[in-house]
Amino acid sequence: MPQAAADVALLTDRRYTAESATADDWYLGNIIQDDQLLRAALARQGLSTSRIDWSRQDVDWSKYQCLLFRTTWDYFDRFDEFTSWLARVETQVSLCNAAETVRWNVDKHYLADLESRSVPVVASRFVERGSAATLATLLDETGWSEAVIKPCVSGAARHTYRVSRDTASALEPVVKSLLASESLILQPFQRSITTEGEDSLLVFGGRYTHAVRKVAKAGDFRVQDDHGGTVRAYQPTRQQIELAESATAACSPVPAYARADIIRDNDGRLAIMELELIEPELWIRYHPASADVFATAVVEHISRNS
Repeated sequence: MPQAAADVALLTDRRYTAESATADDWYLGNIIQDDQLLRAALARQGLSTSRIDWSRQDVDWSKYQCLLFRTTWDYFDRFDEFTSWLARVETQVSLCNAAETVRWNVDKHYLADLESRSVPVVASRFVERGSAATLATLLDETGWSEAVIKPCVSGAARHTYRVSRDTASALEPVVKSLLASESLILQPFQRSITTEGEDSLLVFGGRYTHAVRKVAKAGDFRVQDDHGGTVRAYQPTRQQIELAESATAACSPVPAYARADIIRDNDGRLAIMELELIEPELWIRYHPASADVFATAVVEHISRNS
């Protein structure tokens, strides 16, 4: 049955379209709680909303004022389908964040662009599709004794591996297989990830609202809750807030919403690990007042693009 249009579509994927979660499904429960807070804030701005799977074939997207990317967490597994969909719908309706922002941010090569704009980012070596470079050679060339390698288009720590000179040969077949179809990014392993964690700062309409600290489970380095990581509310330093806001301001166009993942790198400086502009988890439930700031940014986006 066709979806009834609202003012704003909160885009999700087909796994998360339910409007309620069972008591034991904390993952879906978190999604719904954040979306409920945002929907209430948008309603206070006079905007109706619906949650909808981005890949549905029976939707007339032109009926919406704005499509807001929220939990489209399957796009990297369906990348060709997603990019075709994006090209189609951007001619029909306003996207938030903008289509050009999505295309730029979906590929981790954007970190090189941020660095060229004087934003401190984690050191990175890009290994392009079809490269014959071995992990051992890359570690020798960079001088990194331990590193993390992952696809340039990825999410939820998909194919993210910690590698050292001792483990490089065992991981080589996996890397070779990935390079046959996609580019990878190699970064020095950041020791602070296992001692302090990773701090995520949320920025709406260019302004910082709140933050969380993500910590990996014992024996792991992946901070995502998909892999057993934990999250708690966090009060960032003034320097972290300035970095998050300046990194967001360095984007063109400036996004309506952003999540800056910040670590202290091996040289002791604050650096951007990721700047998430597509479908970041926003942890609105940790700071409900941020929903109204976010809603205001969406209204401003609609006004600029109407």
